[in-house]
Amino acid sequence: MSKSISYSDAGVSIDNANIALEKIKSYAKSTFNDQTLTEIGSFGGMFSAMFPEMREPILVASADGVGTKLKIAFDTGIHDTIGQDLVNHCVNDILVQGAKPLFFLDYFATGKLSPEVTTSVIEGISIACRENSCVLLGGETAEMPGFYKDGEYDLAGFIVGVVDRAKVIDGKNIAAGDVVLGLPSNGLQTNGYSLARKLFFEIGGLKVDSYLEELSATVGETLLEKHTSYLKPLENLLDSGKIKGLAHITGGGFLENIPRILPKNVAVEIERGTWTELPVFGAMQKLGNVTDAEMFRTFNMGIGMIVICAENDQEFLQENLGASFRIGRVTEGSCEVKIK
Repeated sequence: MSKSISYSDAGVSIDNANIALEKIKSYAKSTFNDQTLTEIGSFGGMFSAMFPEMREPILVASADGVGTKLKIAFDTGIHDTIGQDLVNHCVNDILVQGAKPLFFLDYFATGKLSPEVTTSVIEGISIACRENSCVLLGGETAEMPGFYKDGEYDLAGFIVGVVDRAKVIDGKNIAAGDVVLGLPSNGLQTNGYSLARKLFFEIGGLKVDSYLEELSATVGETLLEKHTSYLKPLENLLDSGKIKGLAHITGGGFLENIPRILPKNVAVEIERGTWTELPVFGAMQKLGNVTDAEMFRTFNMGIGMIVICAENDQEFLQENLGASFRIGRVTEGSCEVKIK
């Protein structure tokens, strides 16, 4: 063979990766703080683990993705919010144990790397990192020809936070008589999209640009509503000692997530109608004649974070939380959730 074969002949463009990396460096650097010890491009990200204000700092880590919400980004060509979804989801997952975020790592993989799409996704990640006072410490951008469909990519995130051991929120003290508060979501957040896509696109025959009066928006706009971060409303309350338990309502909805923080001798009763259910949930339920049980096991139904507290602490917490609803109570039981 006379022609010399290069990596680009195999479908991998190092040049495109370098173009994206230069932009990514500037986004990441905008999130750095005094504890950041390395630049983007190092083999490993280094972060100072000095927490003099804590007696016994505990690191809390989590990893997640955004699931088939990515398909909505592909279909709409809107990629600057999906990274924000990813960070905010991960922030909430460690927040439920009282941890505040320290740093974040991302993994972005695609078949053919588009610098514009890649940098749009990473820009969204950097925006959310700044909003959550979290350093974008590093990540991986992988081009894998033939592994993904044209125009598609996968995205995952890894977060590390810290909490003083004495201030860990673990739900152990939740007792019958406690109050269940709910913080509102913007929409589906990052869960239930496989069912949502089936309902809107397969059963309903709709497109991402289909406008629905009941939603006051297109289907695509509604499904791309950003995952809410609950760090800001909860941050100053984590050390109050008044929060007994927190539950991030993600995949599994109310029925699967709330029991994760309950002692074995209690249950939770949720009173439907005590908060505003967003129109998107009613639209989906109607399209597929979906049962209430399936809706509450799949979707957040307009509540993205659950806060459990003693009844005499409810007023204080609601005054400081901002938008919130009293949506239920803790009863004697066996670690289940009932929707009334």
